[in-house]
Amino acid sequence: MGELISGKAQVGAPFTLRDPGGRMRSLADYRGKVVVLYFGFTYCPDVCPTDLLQIGRALRSLGPKARSVQPLFVTLDPGRDTPAVLKRYVRSFHPSIVALTGSEAQVRQTARDFKVYSERVPDVAGGYTIAHTAFTFIIDRRGRYREFVPPGTPSGRIAAVIEDALDSRP
Repeated sequence: MGELISGKAQVGAPFTLRDPGGRMRSLADYRGKVVVLYFGFTYCPDVCPTDLLQIGRALRSLGPKARSVQPLFVTLDPGRDTPAVLKRYVRSFHPSIVALTGSEAQVRQTARDFKVYSERVPDVAGGYTIAHTAFTFIIDRRGRYREFVPPGTPSGRIAAVIEDALDSRP
Protein backbone atom coordinates (compact mmCIF):
# COMPACT_ATOMS: atom_id res chain seq x y z
CA MET A 1 0.00 0.00 0.00
CA GLY A 2 2.91 2.33 0.67
CA GLU A 3 3.79 2.27 -3.02
CA LEU A 4 0.31 3.52 -3.90
CA ILE A 5 0.34 6.29 -1.34
CA SER A 6 3.87 7.49 -2.02
CA GLY A 7 3.12 8.59 -5.55
CA LYS A 8 6.65 7.51 -6.46
CA ALA A 9 6.01 3.98 -7.66
CA GLN A 10 4.69 3.04 -11.08
CA VAL A 11 1.11 1.86 -10.59
CA GLY A 12 -0.57 -0.03 -13.36
CA ALA A 13 0.51 -1.14 -16.80
CA PRO A 14 -1.23 -1.95 -20.06
CA PHE A 15 -3.13 -5.23 -19.91
CA THR A 16 -5.31 -7.39 -22.10
CA LEU A 17 -7.79 -9.81 -20.56
CA ARG A 18 -10.90 -11.65 -21.76
CA ASP A 19 -14.49 -10.62 -21.10
CA PRO A 20 -17.25 -13.21 -20.47
CA GLY A 21 -18.09 -13.23 -24.18
CA GLY A 22 -14.53 -14.29 -25.04
CA ARG A 23 -13.54 -10.90 -26.46
CA MET A 24 -10.08 -9.64 -25.58
CA ARG A 25 -10.22 -6.25 -23.86
CA SER A 26 -7.31 -3.98 -23.13
CA LEU A 27 -7.02 -0.93 -20.96
CA ALA A 28 -6.31 1.01 -24.16
CA ASP A 29 -9.81 0.12 -25.43
CA TYR A 30 -11.20 2.56 -22.89
CA ARG A 31 -9.04 5.60 -23.65
CA GLY A 32 -11.18 8.71 -23.46
CA LYS A 33 -13.15 7.31 -20.53
CA VAL A 34 -12.40 7.30 -16.85
CA VAL A 35 -11.88 3.69 -15.82
CA VAL A 36 -12.96 2.45 -12.41
CA LEU A 37 -10.94 -0.73 -11.86
CA TYR A 38 -11.65 -3.26 -9.13
CA PHE A 39 -9.93 -6.59 -8.40
CA GLY A 40 -11.93 -9.24 -6.56
CA PHE A 41 -13.67 -12.58 -6.87
CA THR A 42 -17.26 -13.73 -7.08
CA TYR A 43 -17.12 -16.02 -4.04
CA CYS A 44 -16.04 -13.12 -1.83
CA PRO A 45 -18.45 -13.02 1.11
CA ASP A 46 -18.15 -9.38 2.10
CA VAL A 47 -15.76 -6.71 0.82
CA CYS A 48 -16.14 -7.31 -2.94
CA PRO A 49 -19.94 -7.20 -3.07
CA THR A 50 -20.00 -4.24 -0.67
CA ASP A 51 -17.53 -2.24 -2.76
CA LEU A 52 -19.17 -3.18 -6.06
CA LEU A 53 -22.53 -2.11 -4.67
CA GLN A 54 -21.05 1.29 -3.81
CA ILE A 55 -19.45 1.58 -7.26
CA GLY A 56 -22.82 0.81 -8.86
CA ARG A 57 -24.54 3.42 -6.70
CA ALA A 58 -21.85 5.97 -7.58
CA LEU A 59 -22.36 5.34 -11.29
CA ARG A 60 -26.13 5.72 -10.95
CA SER A 61 -25.69 9.00 -9.09
CA LEU A 62 -23.58 10.39 -11.95
CA GLY A 63 -26.52 10.27 -14.32
CA PRO A 64 -25.52 11.00 -17.95
CA LYS A 65 -21.89 11.56 -16.91
CA ALA A 66 -21.63 7.82 -16.26
CA ARG A 67 -21.47 7.28 -20.04
CA SER A 68 -17.91 8.64 -19.83
CA VAL A 69 -16.94 6.03 -17.22
CA GLN A 70 -16.03 2.38 -17.72
CA PRO A 71 -16.10 0.17 -14.64
CA LEU A 72 -13.99 -3.00 -14.87
CA PHE A 73 -13.92 -5.99 -12.53
CA VAL A 74 -10.85 -8.23 -12.76
CA THR A 75 -11.27 -11.60 -11.10
CA LEU A 76 -8.52 -12.83 -8.83
CA ASP A 77 -9.99 -16.34 -9.07
CA PRO A 78 -10.02 -17.29 -12.75
CA GLY A 79 -10.31 -20.99 -11.89
CA ARG A 80 -13.75 -20.67 -10.28
CA ASP A 81 -14.99 -17.46 -11.86
CA THR A 82 -16.20 -18.82 -15.18
CA PRO A 83 -17.44 -16.45 -17.89
CA ALA A 84 -21.10 -17.21 -17.07
CA VAL A 85 -20.54 -16.64 -13.34
CA LEU A 86 -18.66 -13.39 -13.99
CA LYS A 87 -21.29 -12.00 -16.34
CA ARG A 88 -24.14 -12.69 -13.92
CA TYR A 89 -22.17 -11.40 -10.94
CA VAL A 90 -21.20 -7.97 -12.28
CA ARG A 91 -24.60 -7.32 -13.82
CA SER A 92 -26.13 -7.61 -10.36
CA PHE A 93 -24.25 -4.44 -9.37
CA HIS A 94 -24.44 -2.30 -12.52
CA PRO A 95 -25.11 -3.12 -16.18
CA SER A 96 -22.02 -1.28 -17.45
CA ILE A 97 -19.46 -3.20 -15.39
CA VAL A 98 -17.29 -5.38 -17.62
CA ALA A 99 -15.81 -8.47 -15.98
CA LEU A 100 -12.36 -9.58 -17.09
CA THR A 101 -10.39 -12.78 -16.66
CA GLY A 102 -7.41 -14.59 -18.07
CA SER A 103 -4.94 -17.28 -17.18
CA GLU A 104 -3.66 -17.43 -13.62
CA ALA A 105 -0.39 -15.89 -14.85
CA GLN A 106 -2.13 -13.04 -16.74
CA VAL A 107 -4.35 -12.18 -13.79
CA ARG A 108 -1.46 -12.38 -11.34
CA GLN A 109 0.68 -10.05 -13.51
CA THR A 110 -2.14 -7.52 -13.94
CA ALA A 111 -2.78 -7.51 -10.19
CA ARG A 112 0.95 -7.17 -9.48
CA ASP A 113 1.18 -4.20 -11.86
CA PHE A 114 -1.51 -2.45 -9.80
CA LYS A 115 0.18 -3.39 -6.50
CA VAL A 116 -2.71 -5.71 -5.62
CA TYR A 117 -1.89 -8.45 -3.16
CA SER A 118 -3.81 -11.71 -3.42
CA GLU A 119 -3.30 -15.11 -1.90
CA ARG A 120 -5.35 -18.31 -1.90
CA VAL A 121 -6.15 -19.24 1.71
CA PRO A 122 -7.67 -22.59 2.76
CA ASP A 123 -11.02 -22.30 4.52
CA VAL A 124 -12.58 -24.51 7.20
CA ALA A 125 -14.84 -26.29 4.70
CA GLY A 126 -11.88 -27.66 2.75
CA GLY A 127 -12.14 -25.10 -0.03
CA TYR A 128 -10.43 -21.76 -0.22
CA THR A 129 -10.98 -18.04 -0.16
CA ILE A 130 -8.77 -15.30 -1.48
CA ALA A 131 -7.20 -12.72 0.77
CA HIS A 132 -6.65 -9.60 -1.32
CA THR A 133 -6.17 -5.89 -1.53
CA ALA A 134 -9.55 -4.28 -2.11
CA PHE A 135 -8.87 -0.88 -3.60
CA THR A 136 -10.88 0.79 -6.32
CA PHE A 137 -8.47 2.26 -8.85
CA ILE A 138 -9.27 5.34 -10.89
CA ILE A 139 -7.59 5.47 -14.30
CA ASP A 140 -7.68 8.77 -16.19
CA ARG A 141 -8.89 9.28 -19.75
CA ARG A 142 -5.36 8.71 -21.07
CA GLY A 143 -5.12 5.31 -19.40
CA ARG A 144 -2.89 6.39 -16.52
CA TYR A 145 -3.35 5.58 -12.86
CA ARG A 146 -4.78 8.59 -11.06
CA GLU A 147 -5.66 7.46 -7.53
CA PHE A 148 -7.39 4.81 -5.49
CA VAL A 149 -10.20 4.74 -2.99
CA PRO A 150 -10.01 2.30 -0.07
CA PRO A 151 -12.48 -0.49 0.66
CA GLY A 152 -15.69 0.62 2.32
CA THR A 153 -15.72 4.03 0.63
CA PRO A 154 -19.30 5.31 0.38
CA SER A 155 -20.82 5.82 -3.07
CA GLY A 156 -20.97 9.60 -2.68
CA ARG A 157 -17.21 9.80 -2.18
CA ILE A 158 -16.56 7.42 -5.08
CA ALA A 159 -18.80 9.56 -7.30
CA ALA A 160 -16.90 12.70 -6.25
CA VAL A 161 -13.55 11.10 -7.12
CA ILE A 162 -14.91 9.98 -10.51
CA GLU A 163 -16.34 13.43 -11.21
CA ASP A 164 -13.02 15.03 -10.36
CA ALA A 165 -11.31 12.70 -12.84
CA LEU A 166 -13.97 13.47 -15.48
CA ASP A 167 -13.49 17.20 -14.97
CA SER A 168 -9.71 17.15 -15.25
CA ARG A 169 -7.98 17.88 -18.53
CA PRO A 170 -7.32 14.84 -20.69
